[in-house]
Amino acid sequence: MNLTLATDDTGGPEIFASLQGEGPSIGMPVAFVRLSRCNLACQWCDTAYTWRFEGDNRPHRDGLAYDRKANQVTLSPEETAARIAALGQKRLVITGGEPLLQAPALAAMLEHLPDMSVEIETNGTVAPPVRLDIRVDQYNVSPKLAHSGNPADLALVPERLDAWASEPRAFLKFVIASPADVEEVLALHRRYRFRPERVFLMAEGKDSATLRARQAWLSELCLKHGFRMSDRMHIHLYGDTRGT
Repeated sequence: MNLTLATDDTGGPEIFASLQGEGPSIGMPVAFVRLSRCNLACQWCDTAYTWRFEGDNRPHRDGLAYDRKANQVTLSPEETAARIAALGQKRLVITGGEPLLQAPALAAMLEHLPDMSVEIETNGTVAPPVRLDIRVDQYNVSPKLAHSGNPADLALVPERLDAWASEPRAFLKFVIASPADVEEVLALHRRYRFRPERVFLMAEGKDSATLRARQAWLSELCLKHGFRMSDRMHIHLYGDTRGT
């Protein structure tokens, strides 16, 4: 039961230390591990190398198809945990792709990291099994809106959104490209009764100029509706690059 990880620019596993760039833990020093594979296909995804492999014709704005062998690497849970521990951080962010697709192997990995605080970044469509759930301190749940290009019946699973709305460890983070996207968030908020202080709106963008332009109007909508706004700090610091 190995883990399938994304690769960094050297071809090795994408395991690295950085500052968390998004959501409630923004600015915190953390270790990151990025897993490969996803059950959704966002057309603006900035980590398409984790899922859009050659032969996958799901739409993506860049139109790129990645060689699977060059962009995936497998490691045992023990080896993955050892590489994470060697980074010397107290907090771990597990991201993807969709990490919960590999929940059993993740649970095995975390059993080798008993002293780390753990947050998982997920699209919210997959339920975490108990063996993994007991080791997670925070879920950063990012349900995908219509502009992602995913069908709503795949991206917005009612029973999962009900569960996340009532989960005290979960924060909801919505990617916003236009004011119309905020209207969709408001409709979901009314239906699932998300707590506004646990909802983050984050501008979509892969460069600082795009983020700043969208944040100018997004900040006003956050103020109007009582939601929190998330930056993408890593984009300003490092650009749209792997291992950052």
